[in-house]
Amino acid sequence: MTVIGWIQILLYCAIVVALVKPLGWYMTRVFNGESTFLSPVLRPLERGLYWVGGVDEKREQHWLTYTIAMLLFHVGGVVIIYALMRLQAVLPFNPAGQSAVAEDLSFNTAISFITNTNWQNYGGESTLSYLVQMLGLTHQNFLSAATGIALAVALIRGFSRSSMRTVGNFWVDVTRCTLYVLLPICIVYTLFLVWQGMPQTLGAYVDATTLEGGKQTIALGPVASQVAIKMLGTNGGGFFNANAAHPFENPTALSNFVQMISIFALGAALTNVFGRMVGNERQGWAILAVMGVLFIAGVAITYWAEANGTTALQALGLTGGNMEGKEVRFGIVASSLFAVITTAASCGAVNAMHDSFTALGGMIPLINIELGEIVVGGVGAGMYGMLLFVILAIFVAGLMVGRTPEYVGKKIEAREVKMAMLAILVLPLMILGWTAVAVVYPPAVASMANAGPHGFSEVLYAYTSQTGNNGSAFAGLTGNTFFYNTTGAVAMFVGRFFMIVPAMAIAGSLAEKKSIPPSMGTFPTTGGLFVGLVVGVILIMGGLTFFPALALGPIVEHLAMNANMLF
Repeated sequence: MTVIGWIQILLYCAIVVALVKPLGWYMTRVFNGESTFLSPVLRPLERGLYWVGGVDEKREQHWLTYTIAMLLFHVGGVVIIYALMRLQAVLPFNPAGQSAVAEDLSFNTAISFITNTNWQNYGGESTLSYLVQMLGLTHQNFLSAATGIALAVALIRGFSRSSMRTVGNFWVDVTRCTLYVLLPICIVYTLFLVWQGMPQTLGAYVDATTLEGGKQTIALGPVASQVAIKMLGTNGGGFFNANAAHPFENPTALSNFVQMISIFALGAALTNVFGRMVGNERQGWAILAVMGVLFIAGVAITYWAEANGTTALQALGLTGGNMEGKEVRFGIVASSLFAVITTAASCGAVNAMHDSFTALGGMIPLINIELGEIVVGGVGAGMYGMLLFVILAIFVAGLMVGRTPEYVGKKIEAREVKMAMLAILVLPLMILGWTAVAVVYPPAVASMANAGPHGFSEVLYAYTSQTGNNGSAFAGLTGNTFFYNTTGAVAMFVGRFFMIVPAMAIAGSLAEKKSIPPSMGTFPTTGGLFVGLVVGVILIMGGLTFFPALALGPIVEHLAMNANMLF
């Protein structure tokens, strides 16, 4: 660990925090239907889209109608992606002549991208055509990200409204998010990435002659436009198999740093949107503080573990840390920071192989996802996931003082607590359930590259990543099999939508309640005590749920490493 390394980490945090307020102000105006500097250009287009879709922008929806609209919207997304992949061989913009994708892999990928997971059991440059990358995957990156933000805003409206039966209009929220937030930023972002050296072309792959006289095919394509939204929307699907470690997908140290900032930017800003909508920005800063405490702790542990390396490396006299599986261009600090950011933010992009991290260094990404990726989290998903834990923390506080718990003027009662617990229990059900099946089912065990606790970690990480809609791979596991494609698709679908429905039920329940002014007995939710309580509830629930599984994987692997036993 070095001073320069910590300066990079602190600089990153400072820039993200600096973006929270301006982005939060802008997004609040967008979702409140207020005028922005882009309105003169985009407002006519917005009205035109409503006219074509038959949407009345002034008509809001009950939470159940809002949720059904969202689900039907995603059914269409599955059909589009699946059809494009199955018909790929006969469709245009396929210069490499890619063949049709297998049924189970097409199904897995379709579910992956509509759930904002972007789990990939394939190499992009060797499997997909330009058309599928653009029309299938990139377009869904926009829409799944917009959906997550829209759902978070709907839940925020539940807290901010009083005696109302509606939480907004799904079609309006998704349209405004895409038009006013995602597209403008991505246009500028794409131009920046092209300037940094990222390809953006429909030209064919290039054949080159190496220094040894051999032939090498260099894959190209419309890369920059997909990378921009995959990072900003915390999607994470790589255009290339090597993802953000590929020089065409992450050309420079500057592009790497900007990509990390973009992963957190919108998710962090949503805390400010929450504060503004409930009428007290300090509420948003308190939630961001909870995220910040957990994030800094995760970065510190990962950076320490990777900087110290392993006892085996130290025995060989290699004291510079663990560089296995890392890009020399980025080094240990940028790789450790990237790993914690992407797993804290539901973004499956990677610039280093988590499979090659030390046991403890690889454990933090696991924990980040198992906690629900609420440390900023995926755009929108992290916010509503964090609010679920806030509800539970407020409930615990109410039990301590013997009062009905309240949060931002709303009484938290049995219905909200039950729905929050139902949503949170989805994670262990899918993660631990499918992992238990996979480690005893012989065809699934055959896909593991390593034996012992490291092999267990590979399987645990796969279902953790898919259920948490993260999409990053631990590597080392051959996931493109019928078993992993089908069970993984189920985990992704349940992990996304079985959490959304209870969250939306909470939004509807809260919106119908009257707002109560704070009293002398109201638990303060903007100070250090509240931050500590929420952090404690998150860690206790996560620890009680997932510690046994972690003990079988990374923890026992770390102890074995100290005994000179490697896996």
